[in-house]
Amino acid sequence: MASCEVCGKGPQFGHNVSHSKVATNRQWSPNIQKVTLVVDGHPRKVNICTRCLRTLNRTK
Repeated sequence: MASCEVCGKGPQFGHNVSHSKVATNRQWSPNIQKVTLVVDGHPRKVNICTRCLRTLNRTK
């Protein structure tokens, strides 16, 4: 699973808990997008979460 190259956010793990309180493993995945950003004057494809993408768009 990919992680964000800006903040390092990756998948989180926990349990699905049913009505009978049986805990089964599950995973929450961050919304990772592969986008082209200009880094040091050169276009580069990076894996970035949508929260960081919003922050980058806001600072422009």
